[in-house]
Amino acid sequence: MFSILVALIIMYLSLASSDTFDKVSFFNTPFVDKIVHFGMYFGLMSVIIFEYRKTLKSTGSLFLIALIPFFYGILMEILQSTLTISRFASFYDVLFNSAGILVSLLLWLWIKPLIKETIR
Repeated sequence: MFSILVALIIMYLSLASSDTFDKVSFFNTPFVDKIVHFGMYFGLMSVIIFEYRKTLKSTGSLFLIALIPFFYGILMEILQSTLTISRFASFYDVLFNSAGILVSLLLWLWIKPLIKETIR
């Protein structure tokens, strides 16, 4: 399952020392971390949707499965504040995680009918 690999990469990136990222000049750009949070959780939700696209029959089940990356993101924020000394939990990180998940869901709901129409 590729989604587990993506989740493990997110875990590493979430719990690695902030010194790791200070060396990369790209990360010194204002608010780039929020874009990264959006992208990571957009990617995670997109991989989950792709892996389970044949079993996700209703919109309700799609939104229900979206709770997995949502709560995973909250867990990563809690672990950042409790297990690391150079990282802290942020409401805005959770907000951008959630935005990535939601955009992935909405994109799938927009694309799915187009795919079905193309296949017919």
